[in-house]
Amino acid sequence: MISLYCRKQHGTARGGFCDECRELLDYALRRLDHCPFQEGKTTCGNCKIHCYKPKMREKIRTVMGFAGPRMLCHHPLMALGHLLDGLRKEAVPPKKTLKNP
Repeated sequence: MISLYCRKQHGTARGGFCDECRELLDYALRRLDHCPFQEGKTTCGNCKIHCYKPKMREKIRTVMGFAGPRMLCHHPLMALGHLLDGLRKEAVPPKKTLKNP
């Protein structure tokens, strides 16, 4: 979504990012790496834990508001997967594994 947004709004080449969008992408990937729900995660809009700082949350909302509707044309399978994730009301916490002493 960030790539699509940056390409259309900032005129970057396909697969390229301006500095602002690169910073947002790096931030989003770091936050996803630290998400306690990982694969069981619903969409961020339905999540009880908001792990983005308010400023970054506003930026990602802007990106999603622009790129979200366009995803149906550009990446229909990814858009469908995102819609299905959004139907999940609550995130599923990961199963805890027992460590052998």
